[in-house]
Amino acid sequence: MIEIKNVTKSYVKNKKTIDNLNLQIKDGEIFGFLGPNGAGKTTTIKMITGILKIDEGDILIDGKSIKESPVDAKMSFGFVPDSPDMFLKLKGIEYLNFIADIYKVPAEDKKERIEELSKEFEIYENLNEQIQSYSHGMRQKILIIGVLLHEPKNWILDEPLTGLDPKSAYDLKEMMKSHSKKGNTVFFSTHVLEVAEKLCDRIGIINQGKLIFVGTYEEMKEQFKGNNSLEEIFLEMTEK
Repeated sequence: MIEIKNVTKSYVKNKKTIDNLNLQIKDGEIFGFLGPNGAGKTTTIKMITGILKIDEGDILIDGKSIKESPVDAKMSFGFVPDSPDMFLKLKGIEYLNFIADIYKVPAEDKKERIEELSKEFEIYENLNEQIQSYSHGMRQKILIIGVLLHEPKNWILDEPLTGLDPKSAYDLKEMMKSHSKKGNTVFFSTHVLEVAEKLCDRIGIINQGKLIFVGTYEEMKEQFKGNNSLEEIFLEMTEK
């Protein structure tokens, strides 16, 4: 479970990028976080993961404060950022071993998980190549595999489908469904409204740093009668 409590963030004095955000992502659900560019999605995710400092409020990951107990909180989630251009000088296998060791994956499990996941994402044959030689989609895959290695209860994914080929995108969506069905949490941002409509148990929409809707797609349609698609409703809400 992820709990965001009265969180505020400002980059510029007297101008709030995130304004008193309150949100709870429950165990056993896939939660889609939507909003136009500059709405505050990535800023929120960076505060959840401890990359950015929270000005006011707190964020709890399975009851652990990202402010007060950052290491404990970070052991409870796996994070895929919006850009996969990291650790480019490492070989794929070096990166995965590094991540597995950070998260204390037992040695007897590490090799098996790396092989299984890299084959599933069709990148096994490229593990001995430097990440900088990978395509954007391959870089995205290696980050996703790194997240899955330590089997975290909470997945936090910032635009995770960007750059993935259709099969890998399908596989990841099926993994997200399976993960939530086991009572775990999936929190992800996306610009692909069709994916959110079909995949998410609940949706949150942020605009100009404020949460303007939280609920199911059915609840949203009930609130905005006359609009049939999430795209239409999203545009109406954010343009206001």
